Amino acid sequence: MDIQKVILDLREELNNHNHNYYVLDAPTISDFEFDQKLKLLQELENRHPEFFDENSPSQRVGGAITKNFDTVAHDYRMYSLDNSYSKEDLMEWENRIQKVLGNVPLQYTCELKYDGASISITYQNGKLIRAVTRGDGYQGDNVTNNIKTIKSIPLYLKGNYPDKFDIRGEIILPFEGFEKMNQDLIEIGELPYSNPRNTASGSLKLQDSTEVAKRPLECLLYFIVGNNLNINSQFEGLEFARNWGFKVPKQAKLANNLDEVFEFINYWDIHRHQLPYETDGVVVKVNSFQQQDELGYTAKSPRWAMAYKFKSEQVATKINSISYQVGRTGAITPVANLEAVQLAGTIVKRASLHNADQIEKLDIRIGDTVFVEKGGEIIPKIIAVDLTQRLTNSEIISYITHCPECQTQLIRTDGEANHYCPNFYGCPPQIIGRIQHYISRKAMDIEGLGGETVALLFNNGLVQNYADLYELTIEQILPLERMAQKSAENLVNGVQKSISIPFERVLYALGIRFVGETVAKKLAKHYKNIDDLRHASLMDLILVDEIGEKIAQSVIEFFNNHENTIIIERLKGYGVQLEVIETYNPNATEKLIGKTFVVSGVFEKFSRDDLKKAIEENGGKVGSSISTKTDYVIAGENMGPAKLEKASLLKIPIINEDDFLVLLENGIIN
Repeated sequence: MDIQKVILDLREELNNHNHNYYVLDAPTISDFEFDQKLKLLQELENRHPEFFDENSPSQRVGGAITKNFDTVAHDYRMYSLDNSYSKEDLMEWENRIQKVLGNVPLQYTCELKYDGASISITYQNGKLIRAVTRGDGYQGDNVTNNIKTIKSIPLYLKGNYPDKFDIRGEIILPFEGFEKMNQDLIEIGELPYSNPRNTASGSLKLQDSTEVAKRPLECLLYFIVGNNLNINSQFEGLEFARNWGFKVPKQAKLANNLDEVFEFINYWDIHRHQLPYETDGVVVKVNSFQQQDELGYTAKSPRWAMAYKFKSEQVATKINSISYQVGRTGAITPVANLEAVQLAGTIVKRASLHNADQIEKLDIRIGDTVFVEKGGEIIPKIIAVDLTQRLTNSEIISYITHCPECQTQLIRTDGEANHYCPNFYGCPPQIIGRIQHYISRKAMDIEGLGGETVALLFNNGLVQNYADLYELTIEQILPLERMAQKSAENLVNGVQKSISIPFERVLYALGIRFVGETVAKKLAKHYKNIDDLRHASLMDLILVDEIGEKIAQSVIEFFNNHENTIIIERLKGYGVQLEVIETYNPNATEKLIGKTFVVSGVFEKFSRDDLKKAIEENGGKVGSSISTKTDYVIAGENMGPAKLEKASLLKIPIINEDDFLVLLENGIIN
């Protein structure tokens, strides 16, 4: 008997049965028969470890322990979607598309927006090799072991698939499985989970994959990315993915115009409650991949996709009191403390009131009955007061005049909605908030140190600013509450590891007001180091691409503060990266410095991403749209007619990829 062939045949048969049961919902054998075949496979594999395969159906039961999930960079960035809440928003979106593409025929793919945890799964030669959470879009956690336990995700693909690609989807927990999990918890006296989405997301970070395998998670796939895919459209991609063995929702529809999009939205706004999963809207995508390439991306979102959010569920409840929170910038946020109420699957007890103007606009008073909804199905907010139930003795709210934490008199700058506590270096929530921001994932990403621990360190006098973190010792930390030897070691080691974080993220971590991730990247790229940045004048800063006066003024104020300069000098001494570490590229030149290019169409010798990378590596800048600042348009096949017309109108040279190669070689085009 050829044991290897028996094992391989059993694996293939079990994979097919898994697909029939979990993807097609059409089982062809009983659960008992499946279990018997799986048991036989496990016995054969145990007897013949030389034929081990990490992607065998026997491995779906879990068993791997992951104590620390490695951070992995995405090969292709995972963007977020712009949201719309009305059909007028979608019509405006289409108008923006047509301004770029011209008056060309448009088709849209309409898909339901499932409320789960985003995942990117990489396949190579038809085999699952990696699964990474969305993270910040640029990088996420490697959760491959946990993802392999989800039976609707194929470990091997069927049919004719690309050599390598990523497929994106949502890990979801169906209502039925969620309710059963909660019932099991209630029976043993434990608190039930709050909602399916958070439970699905939390499942991906369980250290024991055996526990993940016990949860009835599913994965719904919706988008393929990669090079040389030979796929022309989103809808075609969904069909291909389905044929390769992925669970792709069948509700997706191809629409020939916005009227058909609206029909899809109207239907599912009513019928979504019949689905076995949570869904909070519809995602509308331009169907053609060539048109998607023409439209490109903003800093955060694809221009070719829009999420239409269904109207949020609303409930009525009562305001018992109002408290005031102090943020890391000193901004004061009033919060309504509510009588607990169930809303969209969670218990809501608090809702932000944003600022004094919002309280005045809604005329909110303590004791009022108010209507609450979840903004974007996530954040509870008060949208109106039920004046018919207002108490006769209710009083207009007098907004606080002094900081609730340090009693400093609040200030409010002209043109701003928020009140601020100006006690920047003496107000505890501001100090704690700045350090919490510094250690956060998108900033310094310090392992072993969370927000509660920061507060613990501050309250025990061990840190007053983020530079103090680098002087912490295990001996100082050990006496603190809930701190054991290993926890203390992890904290100190995590702080020391953060010195390898690149300058652009350090700059974001410093917490300069109005300097978010994107602005920090632009400033780091332009100034290269912290000293050049802090000596820049207001006009120098304003001249940096996309840096306005408000941001520039905030940067100036930050570096004019003596406390900040002391902290930065200390960070330098600890080895924190406060300059860009240039990576050597032997092929890079400065031949394109001062030149701005717009890339449009489909190319033979480059992918669009490789073409843009070549421009930037040789000193040039890639523009997203044609303007008077554009020096060249690099045109491939199927260049958008609107871009062609605009380039011609502005008399901007249109070159092909061969011309671009000549430009790289000689610095000029003959």
